[in-house]
Amino acid sequence: MPRHPDWMESLYERLAEDDEGRVCKAISEDACRQSPGNFFRTLVANTLSNLADRIASAKTTLPWLLLQLGAPAWMLSLLVPIRESGSMLPQMLIGAAVRRQPVRKWVWVWGGLLQGLCLLGMGWAALALRGATAGWALLGLLCLFSLARGACSVAYKDVQGKTIPKTRRGRLSGWISAIAGLAAMGVGLALGASRDDASVGLFAGLLCGAALLWFAASFAFARIVEAPGATSGGANGVVEALARLALLRDDPPFRAFVIARALAMGSGLAAPFYVALAREELGGALGLLGIFIAVEGLAGLLSSPVWGRWADRSSREVFAAACALSAVLSIAVALWSWLPMPAAAASWFYPVAFFGLGVAHAGVRLGRKTYMVDMAEGNQRTDYVAVSNSVIGALLLASGLVGALAATVSVQGTVLLLGLAGLVGAWLSLGWKEVSG
Repeated sequence: MPRHPDWMESLYERLAEDDEGRVCKAISEDACRQSPGNFFRTLVANTLSNLADRIASAKTTLPWLLLQLGAPAWMLSLLVPIRESGSMLPQMLIGAAVRRQPVRKWVWVWGGLLQGLCLLGMGWAALALRGATAGWALLGLLCLFSLARGACSVAYKDVQGKTIPKTRRGRLSGWISAIAGLAAMGVGLALGASRDDASVGLFAGLLCGAALLWFAASFAFARIVEAPGATSGGANGVVEALARLALLRDDPPFRAFVIARALAMGSGLAAPFYVALAREELGGALGLLGIFIAVEGLAGLLSSPVWGRWADRSSREVFAAACALSAVLSIAVALWSWLPMPAAAASWFYPVAFFGLGVAHAGVRLGRKTYMVDMAEGNQRTDYVAVSNSVIGALLLASGLVGALAATVSVQGTVLLLGLAGLVGAWLSLGWKEVSG
């Protein structure tokens, strides 16, 4: 095996805190020797893709763009469900295809390139189309984008499980979120400082920039050194994929994981409602959007390395703590919005609450991802990821539709329900089996 450059070894030792020598668990000796380079390449690829997701967010950028283009307002309610559930629902089928690939990094690479092309298409649609035609074009491209993202999700966890030591995966995820959060904070501050009205050209530029980030991420991921793995269990297509649902019946630890993860969805679903309540009280447009983007980036920057180190000791505890934090914040926001509070207090309360939600959501995501990778080995990991994401995708779509209806009655009541569900999820996750370390 070729020797890694000194700078790469040094970077790995600093970021992974590898001061006790190679601590390789659940990966081969060859993969262990390649871990410094693979750690760095994975860090670069996923930081770039994470930043691209923050710039082209279905919670912020795309809704603003649809309104700017004059698309029907009802299309806004489809963005987040398509973006999230569209990447999760097909994962049992995608997982079966991924298992047939002995080297699975190329699934991520091609998925990343496709996502970049979709964003370029959205940028073109923003410049060339208007009204409902532009809206349908964006929604169609978002569907394709989400399918490609689903393939990347399945492949990434499997590649990470084959190339990164078990006790370094949380640190890696933490640094990815932190660095991307710093960059996103810079973008948000620039938007927040702007006194100009948002233009179609600005949104097209953001989307094209996000596309270039995906292309660069795909190049970096292609350079990961991955040994061929097992390909058994990937030949029966739809029948086999549906049969994987039996895991929910036959595997109690996995079932408990999926239930708690479903109850924790509020850490992500609550964000648009926070923004809606803040806009109702504070008004504003591009400047307010920039503040929330910056605050979310700051939350990831400060919290993710802490969550990552903690996840390497106990990803179960990270999930439980972050889920509880999200739940308490949502309950507090709901109660606050029901009470007659002065505008001056609201001007700091909502950004602080949104910051806390960003910290909590980073912990929920990092905790569940690390737990998922650590709780399974080999093709079982791919099955777990595909089944859990497909089930959560269906529940997310249903929750989004129900939430949209509930929000027409009471936004505060919806936020309160998400908070109460999160408390139950945090309590249930305390009963998970410890798998870290």
